[in-house]
Amino acid sequence: MPVSGLFHVAVKTNDLAATVRFYEDVVGLKSVWRPDFGYPGAWLATPEGAAIMHIYAGGPALGTQGKAPYGTAAIDHVSLSATGYHDYIAAFRAAKYDWREFKVPGTTLWQLFVYDPSGVQLELTFDGASEPGPAPDMSDGRRYIAGSSFFTGATP
Repeated sequence: MPVSGLFHVAVKTNDLAATVRFYEDVVGLKSVWRPDFGYPGAWLATPEGAAIMHIYAGGPALGTQGKAPYGTAAIDHVSLSATGYHDYIAAFRAAKYDWREFKVPGTTLWQLFVYDPSGVQLELTFDGASEPGPAPDMSDGRRYIAGSSFFTGATP
C-alpha cells in the first residue's frame, strides 16, 4: 500500500480573492471547478489540470477565533516544481512580493521562496541546468536561510 504522490495542499485564508489572485497571477495556477462544500473556497490547478492547491475561507477555515490563522506553523513550506526561474522573479517584482533565492549545494536545483497572502511559505523548485540566465543570488539579504522567516505580515 504505497503512497503514489501528493494529492493537494489546503490553505486557509481570510482573503480568498487576494489568495486566489496570488496563485493565479503570480504563481500561474488556474481556477478549476470546486464542489459546493457549503463555505467559500477555490481549487487551483496546474496547466495540466491537477488541482494541487485547495483554498478555503469562512466555515472551517475560521476556527474558534473566527479568523483563519496566518503562516505555515509546523509545516515550513510547500514546494512546487516549476520552470521559468527569472520569469517568476519578474512576476514577484511586478506584484511587489518579497522573495528569497537558493541554490541547493551539490545539485542543479534552484529555488525561490515567497509568502502567499495568508503567510504560507511557497518554494518553487527549478532544474537550474535547464534555466537560462544567472544562477540564484546567494548574497546576504537575498539568500534563503532555512528556519529564518522574512514574512512581514503585509501583502501587496
